[in-house]
Amino acid sequence: MTFVADQSRYERIEYKRCGKSGVHLPAISLGLWHNFGGVDVFENGKEIIFHAFDQGITHFDLANNYGPPAGSAEENFGRILKNDLASYRDELIISTKAGYYMWPGPYGEWGSKKYLVASLDQSLKRMGLDYVDIFYSHRPDPDTPFEETMEALDLIRKQGKALYVGLSNYDENQTRRAIEILESLGTACLIHQPKYSMFVRWVEDGLLDLLGEKGIGCIPFSPLAQGLLTDKYIHGIPEGSRAAKSHGFLKKSEITAEVQLKVKKLNELAQKRNQSLAQMALSWLLKDQRITSVLIGASSVNQLNENLNSLKNTSFLANELEMIENILAS
Repeated sequence: MTFVADQSRYERIEYKRCGKSGVHLPAISLGLWHNFGGVDVFENGKEIIFHAFDQGITHFDLANNYGPPAGSAEENFGRILKNDLASYRDELIISTKAGYYMWPGPYGEWGSKKYLVASLDQSLKRMGLDYVDIFYSHRPDPDTPFEETMEALDLIRKQGKALYVGLSNYDENQTRRAIEILESLGTACLIHQPKYSMFVRWVEDGLLDLLGEKGIGCIPFSPLAQGLLTDKYIHGIPEGSRAAKSHGFLKKSEITAEVQLKVKKLNELAQKRNQSLAQMALSWLLKDQRITSVLIGASSVNQLNENLNSLKNTSFLANELEMIENILAS
């Protein structure tokens, strides 16, 4: 059956301007880091993507190494795009990245022009695209001059293989330097994708201020700390959860008694706000006007809907914010 998108999809979510650009992104975007690879059930991933688009989510975020195996998330997304979403291509913001290991030898990771250009060419083939909307340098390379990495992003944009470029996992000083080089080349940095959640807050030590100053968007990944900021791990590690999977990024060792106690207290506060802990954690990020969108993952349509419901309440009372700070500091 041919997929037909819900006609009222654009009435269901808020769209926020990405920095000072002309791009607007949904307040919540869908990341395909987990649950869309070759080890996952294809039809489930397709159902999630369809439902996301029906709910107004127009931004789908990938990377060359997403799977597992690496590259399979792009392949699966490309298959869905070709068979079901091709007529909606101009309504989508599709991003991908390069920086982590993809193939053997000296040209298969990090930030050389050789690697970034070759990797994007592979990503475009896997997804069946002529261009992506956003292409990121996925991490800074300590052994390649910033000038070379930024020249690669500039080349990719000017070749038309990406409409915009962005940075991921760059700290404040690295981001400032990258922005300066890109501006000197005539290419703007559209957006930064850092790891940011209640449990991981390094971006508050200068990066967010820099992005606000420069008019650059911010789209945090891992806003739920790989599932820690949900009620899933309050009483242990459930079978089938990320921490229980051998190929997952969340390790059992991270779920300490101290973390579980903080999660339990945060969950109690969320319930008083008539939210789940996951909803409160997303709302807590979106309260900051410098945050353009928040990247979520989803293993089911129900989970996606729960996360979307966070948008019903993104404001906090002063005493609620104080309570959150006290819990996190305890």
